Amino acid sequence: MRALIIDDNEHMRALLRRLLQRMCIENTEYADGSAALEAVELEMPDFILSDLTMQFMDGVSFVRTIRRSPNEKVQTMPVIMITGHADRHRVEGARDVGVNEIMVKPVTERGLHSRIQEIILRPRPFVFGPTYFGPCRRRRRDLNYKGQERRKTVMAI
Repeated sequence: MRALIIDDNEHMRALLRRLLQRMCIENTEYADGSAALEAVELEMPDFILSDLTMQFMDGVSFVRTIRRSPNEKVQTMPVIMITGHADRHRVEGARDVGVNEIMVKPVTERGLHSRIQEIILRPRPFVFGPTYFGPCRRRRRDLNYKGQERRKTVMAI
């Protein structure tokens, strides 16, 4: 497996690199989202680990950009957002642009491993709505739901 690490903090990149190496996952690192945009299409990683707050291009802008990519594989690439900010509006902002998983620092090997398992072994289908494109926010379907289904599934990855 291959991962793309995007974080402006050198120490955090080193920590993530070490954790991924222990899981036998290759990785490439970038200090901000704008530098990583070109690499996403060239390297086609299996998933992306991105910091939320960075200089030049933050994680939310980065995810918004790849979700609007004309390349379908880039558009549906799994993203785990890593942040030290657990404020509700920041977490909801990341979710609303199409982040697959959110992980609040401090990062642990067990926590990172469980998030990677979620996006690889149990991926959520991508949905397209009037104001949203990204992974379905629901982890499971309620078979007893009686209301109108308002989400149109684009694809299951």
